Amino acid sequence: MSKCVIDVDSKIIEIRGRKALLDSDVALLYGVQTKEVNQAVGNNPDKFPAGYVISLKDNELQSLRSKFLTANVNEIQNSRSKFTATNLSKSRVLPKAFTEKGLYMLATILKSPQATETTSDAALFSNNLTPCSI
Repeated sequence: MSKCVIDVDSKIIEIRGRKALLDSDVALLYGVQTKEVNQAVGNNPDKFPAGYVISLKDNELQSLRSKFLTANVNEIQNSRSKFTATNLSKSRVLPKAFTEKGLYMLATILKSPQATETTSDAALFSNNLTPCSI
């Protein structure tokens, strides 16, 4: 397992006036698969009250795809480094976005060591860089 660092700030989106992370970014941050994140929510709906998880609508997904595509093109033009934007083009289902409270609840359900370590470090949305394992 090699160590890496995720720039959490670059993954934060604003959706319906709330700061959130997409399910695929949460999976990367917590060291699990996206389907595990979504299964945890589906199997424990009582643990995620309103405001913890936001199910994106079609128009919100299209808007995010457009923003990420623009960011990707600009990054490639301005830098030789690899750009690792969230890949929304492969989504078969509408993604979910997790607010900070949703992230903490998810970490208690997933029980992955990385999820526990990540959430115990400090507030996720106020840290710039969070360690991860890939």
